[in-house]
Formats: sequence, C-alpha cells, structure tokens
Amino acid sequence: MGDSVDTTPVMETEEDFIAAVQKILKAAESRKDWTDKARRILANLGSHLCNISRIHEIENEELKEDEGLDDFEQQLNKIQDKIMNWEEEQYTIWDCGPEEAYEYLKAVDEVRKLIEMLEHKSLNNSSDNLAFLRRAHDILQTAMARLEEEFKILLIQNRQPFEPEYMSFRSNEEDIIDAGSVISSGDDSFDDLVQRESMGRASKDYIIELLHPGVIRDLKCIAHLMYDSNYGKECSQAFINAQKDALDECLLILEVEKFGIEDVLKMEWNGLNSKIRRWIRAMKIFVRVYLASEKLLTDQIFGEFESLSSVCFAESGKTAILQLLNFGEAIAIGPHQPEKLMRVLDMYEVLADLIPDIASLYSDEAGSCVRTECEYVLQRFGGCAKATFIEFEKAVASNPSTNAFSGGVVHPLTRYVLNYVKNLTDYSKALDVILQDGEKEDPTSVSPDSSPVSEEEKNVNGSSYHSPMVVRFRSLISNLESNLDKKSKLYKDEALRHLFLTNNIHYITKKVKESELRTVLGDDWIRRHNWRFQQHAMNYERATWSSILTLLRDDGIQHPGSHSISRTILKEKLQSFYLAFEEVYKNQTGWSVRDVQLRDDLHISSLKVIQAYRTFVGRHINHISEKHIKYTADDLQDYLLDLFEGSQKSLHGGHKKLS
Repeated sequence: MGDSVDTTPVMETEEDFIAAVQKILKAAESRKDWTDKARRILANLGSHLCNISRIHEIENEELKEDEGLDDFEQQLNKIQDKIMNWEEEQYTIWDCGPEEAYEYLKAVDEVRKLIEMLEHKSLNNSSDNLAFLRRAHDILQTAMARLEEEFKILLIQNRQPFEPEYMSFRSNEEDIIDAGSVISSGDDSFDDLVQRESMGRASKDYIIELLHPGVIRDLKCIAHLMYDSNYGKECSQAFINAQKDALDECLLILEVEKFGIEDVLKMEWNGLNSKIRRWIRAMKIFVRVYLASEKLLTDQIFGEFESLSSVCFAESGKTAILQLLNFGEAIAIGPHQPEKLMRVLDMYEVLADLIPDIASLYSDEAGSCVRTECEYVLQRFGGCAKATFIEFEKAVASNPSTNAFSGGVVHPLTRYVLNYVKNLTDYSKALDVILQDGEKEDPTSVSPDSSPVSEEEKNVNGSSYHSPMVVRFRSLISNLESNLDKKSKLYKDEALRHLFLTNNIHYITKKVKESELRTVLGDDWIRRHNWRFQQHAMNYERATWSSILTLLRDDGIQHPGSHSISRTILKEKLQSFYLAFEEVYKNQTGWSVRDVQLRDDLHISSLKVIQAYRTFVGRHINHISEKHIKYTADDLQDYLLDLFEGSQKSLHGGHKKLS
C-alpha cells in the first residue's frame, strides 16, 4: 500500500479544520483511490463539526439562562410582594373591588405561567435553580390557599334567600284532612282526603338564582385558575363543602327534619302523617327547583370541566337527597297500617314522577349512587303499598264481631272499606303497577261474584281481562260481603237480618254507582248488586209480613157446617192482626234505614199489608162491630212511615173512625 491518509484528525479549532481540508486535497492529487478515503475523512469531519456546534450552543444557552434566571427572579419578587401582602390582611380581596381582585388573579396566573415555563425549559438541577422553582411553587401554594378561602366566602356571602312559600305549587297542609280520623269516623266527606299537587317535568320556570348573578364570573375565574394550576381538587372540595351546607339549609327551610329509622318507627300516626306531607312537598321543591338550580350553578362555574362539574354536583347534593330518601325508606319498612296506604302511595307517585328528573340531573357515573337509591326506595314504597293492601284485604275478610249492631244499620266496616276503596281509585295507575303479580290472575278465581264481562272488557283474543287493581278491588268487596253475611247471623230476628244486608249492600252499590268505582267495577257489577239488595229487601218483607197477612185471609171464619160468618172468629183475627202489627211497629221503629230513597221503597213495599187490611175489613164490615176496629187503614199507613227511624215507639191503640 502507498502512503495513507490520517482519517482521524483532531479538530478543536478552525485551524484544525483548514488543515484537514488540505489533507483531503493532497490525497486527491497523489492517489487514484482518493474518493473513498476522502469520503471517510469527510464523515469523520462532519461528526467533529457537530460536536463543535453543540458545545457552542450549550455555552450560549447557559449564558442566556443565567441572564433569564435573573429576569425570572425579578418577576417572581414582584409577584411574591403582591401575593404575600394579602396574607397579612383580615378582609377579603373581593371586598376591595373588582380591580384589586383582577390584579391578584393576574399575579397568581403569572406565577403559574412562570412555573410552567421553568419546568418546560428543564433547567439543570443546580441547587440555585431547584431552590428558585421551589420558591415559585411555595408562592403558588400560598395563593391557592387564599383563593380557595375567597372562593368559599364568595359562595357563602352571595347566597340568595330561598323562599319556597311563594312557589305556585305550594301545598296547604291545613287543607288536607287526616286520613285516620276520617276513615274511622265513617264520614262520607272522605272524598276530600287526599289533595295532591301536580307539577310538570323540571321546567325553566322553576330555576332560581341561588347566588347573586354578578359573582358567577368571579367564581368561574377562580375555578379556572385553580384548575389550570393543578389545584382543581381543592377548588371542587371548597365548592362541595359550601353547597352541602346550603342544601342542608334548604331542607331546614322546607321543614324536613333528620330522623333515623328507629325514630320514624316510634312516631304516632298523626305526627308521622304530618311529616309525610312535608316530605312530599319538600321532594318536589327540592328536586325540581333547588337541585335543578344547583345543577345550573355548578355547570356555570365548572361547565368547561365536565367530569369535575358532575362530581361537584353529585357530592354537594348527595347528603341532602339521601336524607330525604332515607326517611322514605323508613316509612316503607314500618308497619303495614291501612291508614298509611294512601300516604305511601302519595310518596310512591311523587318519587316515580321525580325519577326522570333525578336521572337527568344525575346522568353520569358520579350520580349513579343517587339514581340507584331512588329506584330502591321506589321499590320499597311499592312493596309496602302492596303488602298493606293485601293485609287490609285479609283483615276485612276476618274482621270479628261478637254483638249485632243495633237497628241493622250500615256497619262501620262497610263505610270504612267503601270510602277507603273509593279514594284508592285516585291511584289507579300506581296500583295497577304495584298490585301486579308474576302471572295474571283469573278474576273468577279471586272474586266469587264475578260473571262474564262485557264486550268492552274483552281483549283482542276474546278472553276476559281485568287490571290488577280491578281484580283486587272485587276481591276486597267480596271479602267484605262475606264478612257482612257472617255478621248478619248475629241477629236473631230473620227480618232484621235481611234488613241489615239490604242496608249494607245498598250502601255498597250506591257508593260504587256514584263514584269513580263505577268505571272500575263496571255496570254489570252494579246490576248484580242491585239485584242482591233487592232480594234481601224482598226477604225482609216476606219475613215481616207473611205471617201477618195470613191473619187477613178468610180461612176458618165460617161456622162449622154452615156458610154464616163467625163474628167471634173475625174479632179474634182482627185482634191477632193488631197485636202482630203493633209488635212490628214497636220493633221496627227502632230499626234504622238512613238512606231516604231506600226507606221510602221499603215503606211502599209494605203497603200491600195495608191494602190487604182494607180489603178484609171492607169485605166483612157488616159482621164487625165498630168497637172492635182499632185502626183504620189510613192510620196504619201513617204508622208505617214511622218504621226505620231508629227510635223505638209503641202503639197504645184506641177506637178509630172508619174511613
């Protein structure tokens, strides 16, 4: 091989670079293979040139950083003065006006950007640089603590007064009748028992300003600055704490007290009934007004940070909404008293109506706990209502009696049940859901009085179908009638037994006919029950007058072996008739038929005995002495009008003039 070219020149200066180039030229002149060797030398040369360039860049950068660090320090000193001056002040920044607040926010934003810039530039890890960065972070932390406190104070000081009494759907507790007292008294005004307010889906009309509108922009600025400074968690916690207190205060304004389950279970019905009414009103206002407004406020402040906004809203309202739901659950697990049923149904309907609103407010994962709890409590309400109705149905069937009610009046149980069922028709949609079983029941297997239904009650397949509520109502009334039949056997007098059943079945039929129950049970049901009480009325008439009417027959009034009429026998027949009539009068004036129309119908049906008496006396007037005629037909007819008045009277007799 010939002379070789040094391929590893040392190039630390520009002179070295020139010498290397000269070597390349010399190699090109003396050797044919200069191209390959020159390529290797040039490659090596390029590498060294890069190293020289980096060294120069680093030297220049270090020089700039030393100069920039001084500028940053001057900037940080100004920011620190602005921020630390406020640490000695007792009053809030925002009390000094918007300009001062703006300057403070600007200073905090500058230190945030300064830290961001320093961290982005990746300063070397010299002790001076690390100390500078630590100092900047400390200043930012101090500012964040101050802003967190200012944020909370702005929320608290700018709350708007909450005045639910001015809302249009407000309920008036004084106008609501106590369920227990009305049912137990058998008052027919039970129709007015439940006054339930209706309110549409969450409407913008019910959104209120929870805070003074002028402060929203300031809160939003603070939230953004804290979020950008990686203090979003502290900001959201400040919001949650402040608004949680505001929501608790809202419940106090709505007169919702905090009770444990045991406290609720120990309450007397009257006190509990009042608290349920307050709960019903509070739930509607709290969800559709306060929570809807709270959701809007949260979105106004944190709306650009969607997940943060959801968490803030869910956490701030969770305690209050769960307090309301816990009271509802306590009611649902309590004893299944019949007077509770309509209140539980009120609670069921309100919660069922509010669940779409709640689902809309708590639509994401953060609110899943509230959504789940609402569905759970709704199921508990439904289970409680169904169990209460079924237990009530069984209680009606087995209601004991040891003594017959005087006068054959409408039994208090009959009034109770019919008034109760009549008012349950207001909850038909809820009851159809609640009373559903796993399988459809055949109505004929539940109620013995069932008969083929009308064409309107048949479904497309031609088979009979009744809603779960209709099936249960028929079963309940059937149980009542069976119980009344047992109670009628306590009467020793057969006529009074039938009068008792006439009174009660007539009352049942009339109540159904004159209320929404007519639509529920149907005209066929009414026709069957009309026939029933009429049958009992006929049986009463037969038991009362049949034996008396036999005394007015001509059987046995002739002398044996002749066609002549025996005056003695006529006299005895009349005397027996008068005694029997007086006994009926004495007994049945003490019996009671309070329905005027039914009483008139029974009077009219009894006129056949007057007609029989008039005919008998007229036919034998020539054989009867006037002194033996104790009453005229008109007298007896007048006396019949005294029957069923509920005040026992006696006839003392006396000679009457023939009409």
